[in-house]
Amino acid sequence: MEQLARVVASVGTLASRIRKTTNMMEIFWGDPLILIDPKDGDVTRFCTIEKVHYWLRRKWPVADAAQQTALAKVEAAMECMNSVDDARNAFLKAARMAGFKQAAMA
Repeated sequence: MEQLARVVASVGTLASRIRKTTNMMEIFWGDPLILIDPKDGDVTRFCTIEKVHYWLRRKWPVADAAQQTALAKVEAAMECMNSVDDARNAFLKAARMAGFKQAAMA
């Protein structure tokens, strides 16, 4: 019984370590995209696909077909089921449809 208790305790410790250890791989997005918000002129720099994904899900100013398409393509690229170029192009299209302007890289 005591041996079983030790095994259960060690499995619990291992499980807690696994939960705490999260490895994340960033997917190369290419050159950063710099977008200017049409409402207030704020400039946002998109360097990773993870930031693009967050914006499309949480901060996007309009919910339309372009946003949904971009989100689907970004998520597919994050799962390595679609090319990053397709996701990037869909994101740029959604950004233009939402009124964002693309700034030149400085």
